[in-house]
Amino acid sequence: MKNIVIFASGSGSNAEKIIQHLHGSTLAQVSCIYCNNPEAGVIERAKRLNVPCRVFSREEYKNGIVLSEIQALHADWIVLAGFLWLIPSSFVQAYPQRIINLHPALLPKFGGKGMYGHFVHEAVIEAGEKESGITIHYVNEQYDEGAIIHQSSFSIDPGDSPEDVARKGQVLEHRDFPQVIENLIKQSN
Repeated sequence: MKNIVIFASGSGSNAEKIIQHLHGSTLAQVSCIYCNNPEAGVIERAKRLNVPCRVFSREEYKNGIVLSEIQALHADWIVLAGFLWLIPSSFVQAYPQRIINLHPALLPKFGGKGMYGHFVHEAVIEAGEKESGITIHYVNEQYDEGAIIHQSSFSIDPGDSPEDVARKGQVLEHRDFPQVIENLIKQSN
């Protein structure tokens, strides 16, 4: 059984979908959620789903405490589900091709530092894009520059707001992210 640690900063809807998808699986389980935001909704979701949740500080993240903890948990994979901090090179070196992220746009467009959540969807609308989507990718030491694993897209209709784009994207996130994670783990065995 593979152990997955999820890193999240927000509401945790994708974390919940991953946990639900793997419930009862003999392939993998989410052993813990790590959260850098003590006000994040993912904390309550973790409690409701009976998954341990560890809230950590920037100092603990930078000085190696968090990495040591997830290694002690025997984590096989790290999944970023709405996690907003840059991943240190120490993590990337410890988990090569074992850290994956979901980005709410079709990379390489609309990625990089500061491009998350509504900022991405506003930029997509302002650019006059006819489609957007999601990208699941490996994580490296740069924001949103790791190798692409999977993309799904949807059409942007005239008059769509950033909120409309976010809703359309979330449908794909909830549908595709858990399945892509499962497929990656199967392929790595």
